[in-house]
Amino acid sequence: MARALCLLLILALAPLPAAAQIQSDCRGTGSIGMAVMAQDGTITLWLHSPDGAEGVLAYHKSDPQYARILSHIGGIRPGEHKSVPPFC
Repeated sequence: MARALCLLLILALAPLPAAAQIQSDCRGTGSIGMAVMAQDGTITLWLHSPDGAEGVLAYHKSDPQYARILSHIGGIRPGEHKSVPPFC
């Protein structure tokens, strides 16, 4: 249960050059959770795995993974909630 969430988090946080992250970003079908953007631009992800494990991640604008996450969810505006597609 926790193993699937750990794998998901490792894949989401794997360090890559920013340009490569956006270009190689892919989306699976379905949803693994919800994303919301705060007024300061922070993106918070509420994620769940098929076996029921859950986790929360926050990405501030200064985070090296911020552009990748923003690209992965297809853009988001402050106050907006969006479904998070699976990483592939």
